[in-house]
Amino acid sequence: MVERIIVGPMYANTYIVSTGKKECIIVDPGADPEHICSRLETLNMIPQAIVLTHGHLDHMGAARAIQEHYRERGTIIPVGVNPADSRYFSESSSRVHELAFETLGEMGGVLFEELYTAPPDIDFALEDGQAILDSDLIVMTTPGHTPGSVCIYSEQRAALFSGDTLIFTGIGKTDLSDGDEEALLNSIRTRLYTLPADTRLFPGHGPFSNIEREMQNNTLAEAQRTF
Repeated sequence: MVERIIVGPMYANTYIVSTGKKECIIVDPGADPEHICSRLETLNMIPQAIVLTHGHLDHMGAARAIQEHYRERGTIIPVGVNPADSRYFSESSSRVHELAFETLGEMGGVLFEELYTAPPDIDFALEDGQAILDSDLIVMTTPGHTPGSVCIYSEQRAALFSGDTLIFTGIGKTDLSDGDEEALLNSIRTRLYTLPADTRLFPGHGPFSNIEREMQNNTLAEAQRTF
């Protein structure tokens, strides 16, 4: 089971991904923690971990609130992040996130004020090739949008959770201080485009796609960079 919830003013995709009959992981809870928790309860699913594809606020802003919600009920939910994105979780992270939103112009300040919450602590590192909770979900490091960007891949499900590395006919922004366009394009071409063509794409924003469709229609270097 994969359940998508669109959250926040940047319409980010949060995913509830089953790992057992009543267990799941949450990928990129970016905002609206009450809505996410309500949906989990409706589905009768208990999250075992929160996994963040990268450190940007619109993908992790609800993580701490979700942790606190379940901690009050006796469930500890660890958060996994690639260590290369640790600056987004540091004591000075407020300024780091504010600078990131400045690239969006005047609207960036409004979005920052609406989205900013204290980031969660990093409980475990997402390393390349790592299985998450001994499940079929495997970490793929895909730097470029941020140094610590990762995708989550399941060969068994033919599914890729791509964060802001690859989206429908687009790619992630690389004009932030730690973005790297050459690294991003290399990550897509050498890692994502080597996956089976029928692999379903669950991106961080926008509609679903698949690897074959993106290989045929996503021009990469000319692709839109929105998030």
